[in-house]
Amino acid sequence: MNNNIKRMEELVDILNQLGYEYYTLDNPSVSDAEYDRLMQELIKLEEMYPDYVSPNSPTVRVGGKVNESFKKITHELPMLSLSNVFTEEDIINFDRRIRKENIINPKYVCELKIDGLSVSLKYKKGILEYAATRGDGIVGEDITDNVKTIKTIPLKLPKPLDIEVRGEIYISKKTLNELNRERIKDGLEPFKNARNLASGSIRQLDSSVAAKRKLDVFIYHLPNPLDFGLNSHLEALNFMKDLGFVVNASNNKLVTGVSGILEYINEKTALREQLPYDIDGVVIKLNNILDQMKLGSTVKYPKWATAYKFPPEEVVTKLKDIIFTVGRTGQITPNAILEPVNVMGSTISKTTLHNEDYVLDKDIRIGDYVVIIKAGDVIPRVESVKKERRTGNEIPFKMISNCPICNHALVKKDSNYYCPNKSCPARHIESLIHFASKGAMDISGFGERIVEDMYNLGFIKEITDFYHLDKYKDELMLLEGYGEKSIENLLTEIEESKKNSLERLLFALGIRHVGLKTATIIARKFIDMKTLMQASIDDLNSIPEIGFEISKSVFEFLNDCNNIKLINDLENLGLNMKYLGKVIDNEKVKDKSFVITGTLKIKRDELKNMIETNGGKVIESVSRKTDYLVLGENPGSKYEKAKSLNIPILNEEMILEMLEK
Repeated sequence: MNNNIKRMEELVDILNQLGYEYYTLDNPSVSDAEYDRLMQELIKLEEMYPDYVSPNSPTVRVGGKVNESFKKITHELPMLSLSNVFTEEDIINFDRRIRKENIINPKYVCELKIDGLSVSLKYKKGILEYAATRGDGIVGEDITDNVKTIKTIPLKLPKPLDIEVRGEIYISKKTLNELNRERIKDGLEPFKNARNLASGSIRQLDSSVAAKRKLDVFIYHLPNPLDFGLNSHLEALNFMKDLGFVVNASNNKLVTGVSGILEYINEKTALREQLPYDIDGVVIKLNNILDQMKLGSTVKYPKWATAYKFPPEEVVTKLKDIIFTVGRTGQITPNAILEPVNVMGSTISKTTLHNEDYVLDKDIRIGDYVVIIKAGDVIPRVESVKKERRTGNEIPFKMISNCPICNHALVKKDSNYYCPNKSCPARHIESLIHFASKGAMDISGFGERIVEDMYNLGFIKEITDFYHLDKYKDELMLLEGYGEKSIENLLTEIEESKKNSLERLLFALGIRHVGLKTATIIARKFIDMKTLMQASIDDLNSIPEIGFEISKSVFEFLNDCNNIKLINDLENLGLNMKYLGKVIDNEKVKDKSFVITGTLKIKRDELKNMIETNGGKVIESVSRKTDYLVLGENPGSKYEKAKSLNIPILNEEMILEMLEK
């Protein structure tokens, strides 16, 4: 395996962790600019080596994970993110790619990129049915009660429509200042910035808190405009405005070509500070809907839209120290401890220095004054050193040779150092946290802090120890903060987790490249752990959705003697080793691809689940490889395309009959 492929694997791990911090924890550890740089590096490598793209790559993911405090809502259509551009050359290339698809003289709608929280609003017969966050793009958080407190969101539309619209929830600069004046008067710390305040407010379990925050919203996207007879994005914006939604009409502009885009960007950049809300860029969307459909989307991004990001802000501060941390894979990361400095509303005191090469290339020393850059409201990166301000007392960087946690000698792989000790407490705790987490064994109550407490107290050192905790019930109840009721609840959750289906266990074991979706595909194929453990690499690789790298990773994990012992021990402890989902051998549906269009009596996600349970798959766009089109009322352009390609068309009764056992 060459160094570029290894770098791809490393970037996947780094970016997935950063995505988790940003989207789920709302506690990012790097700047937007640094995240974008790493993402662009990964995208270029994946274009060079498409056969080695990991199914867990953030390029095929959208976003991050669902907050455990809220009910889940599955989006009928995925909520995609936007690709980013940073320079005039990037914009020229974006326009060039569109013109290559025989789109002549394209017109674009330019919009302000509001710095807030994405939201989907679903109306049934004109009544607000639910509101959801983006989540991971497929499943979001139900924030209906909090959204209802936003006065600019209509609870009832003037027409009894079934419609979904999407937009951005934000807090104005004026509201932020008013709230901070009140907090300072009450002796409380002021809120740092509007985006974090908006995001935190909409995730409050008590909707009265959200109501006091004076949240606002701009609506900017209609997922299915053709269903309403609309042929352009600008028409869709006006249509939504007529329905009572707030669109940013005064700042939305139809332009032609690159020159029009650049003129808009220059105009809005000059006015940025005068705007009543924060923006972090400009969104550029192809106006013609049929042209949008012609271009289509990747799994993560629409190809017909992009976001221009404003240049990052720079500040100077003193680097007081460099400390080292250990990640889940054992990777050692140097981190800069900074003299606290305020950047765009955030107080920054620590940031990653990535690896030894990064520090040496920039000649970063303890005691230096450093330039840090920040493209949004997250922790920035160290960009350069103010060498002219050195006094001679600065301490040159020296990479450590032993793990700061377990003192094991480090090993170097490519540009990074790793602790090879699989029993190192730092990386071991991370694997225990993952095992109990949502989506894995889902042992409710075992958050990061609880697992760390149990580890440090000696109750949980290995995965199997979760299932021995009942022996220490009396001791646990003597601990501060752990009453009889809380311990009973923990033990009940542990016992319930034994009943989980096989795919949960496979995901919880932390097999490289195996997320929950991949684990489900594998579990559905092999049905039980014993059969899976007897499978060869070829057996695994024969699954259409599973590539060689995943097959190799699963095979090696399940044939490692330590992992074999762990699985046997878990089975002896009573954990289920079988797939509990439905397995239907339906030859009419198996391995067939279906596209759904129009309105059906059955819920779309319910039908999708039925098709997948029968061995088929649901895809978004019609092509010559599509086996069937499922047709509902008021279909879009997919119907016309399917007819032109002579693809078999099924109505609702026909597909349900096909799905019968």
